[in-house]
Amino acid sequence: MTGAPGGPLTVVHVVVSGAFAGVEAHVARLARAQAEHGDRVAVVGGDVGRVGEAAGPGVRVLAGRSPREAWASLSAVRARADVLHAHMTTAELLAVVAAHATTGHRVPVVATRHFAQVRGRSLPGRAAARVIGPRLAAQIAISGYVAAAVDGPSVVVPPGVPGPVGGSGGPRAADREPVVLMVQRLEPEKRTDLGVRAFAASGLAARGWRLDVAGGGSLRDDLERLVRAGGLTGSVRLLGERRDVADRMARASLLLAPCPAEGLGLSVLEAMAAGLPVVAAAAGGHVETLGGLDPAALWRPGDALDGGRCLAVLAGSPTRRDALADAARDRQRRDHTPAAQAAATDAVYRDALRRAPGPRAAGWRAGRGDAVLGSGRPS
Repeated sequence: MTGAPGGPLTVVHVVVSGAFAGVEAHVARLARAQAEHGDRVAVVGGDVGRVGEAAGPGVRVLAGRSPREAWASLSAVRARADVLHAHMTTAELLAVVAAHATTGHRVPVVATRHFAQVRGRSLPGRAAARVIGPRLAAQIAISGYVAAAVDGPSVVVPPGVPGPVGGSGGPRAADREPVVLMVQRLEPEKRTDLGVRAFAASGLAARGWRLDVAGGGSLRDDLERLVRAGGLTGSVRLLGERRDVADRMARASLLLAPCPAEGLGLSVLEAMAAGLPVVAAAAGGHVETLGGLDPAALWRPGDALDGGRCLAVLAGSPTRRDALADAARDRQRRDHTPAAQAAATDAVYRDALRRAPGPRAAGWRAGRGDAVLGSGRPS
């Protein structure tokens, strides 16, 4: 650390992954906001290219596709870190071991809990949980829903997403395409099948509307069969993983979010920022992001008929869609910006540092953090 109150910190995020899904996008956006604040930031893990693109040139990204690879990358940067910030259980375990192994100073480990479940659903996981919990300096939860479900006390710091380029809220309802969009992994917990059934129940296909599903996963074949069985082949498109989600959000008329156990829902926040009204299952973090905006924005979890009713109500009223979009965008700009997330996370770090025993890292003094974390180019 610089030793000066409020001075910049050297932060290393750890996520053991080679992917770029919700957690990795969360890490990249937070890292970018922290770097723009003036902190020195590195990310270990995730798809290096995509995390680097999302995090920006001020953040160095190192490979961490496996525990072995993440450990090697973490070993290269841990010595000058002020804070190790871990995401998901494997990264938490590596971070607490690295903090213990770092000589000369104590590095607090902060964990972000992204999912509403306790650590250790398997035997190895339970063993890891016993190591991790007592050694964390602080724990962040992405929503009140997650904080209530996880083990250990947490500080709620909601994720932030940037607004559209130029600050526009996107086209008004009358200028958008008759498309319902789903953006999510095609995995069992996301309940994409409920989204397809809700679209079928809405009757919108007969009115010329289409459902586009952006995302890949293990259930694609099952969903294709569901679409065929429902006679929706001409009205439902499974697009696979897409890099043009922002453009699609700017053109679609509604976002459908059927997951009944979403920790918060980054795609929902992105839609709110883009002026795209959302119809979501009334459970998990969706209640925190959308509650109180419009009764049709939330449908009974697991009830495809109610989801279809909400879709039909909003599809039939461009004025109501615009009012919901405006209210949701105002809430996102108030509560879910990258700057607000970075500031709240910084407060957690500094509280952990105040409570950390023993000497802390030299960090930025004499420019030594530069030599460790490098130029910010992905490697």
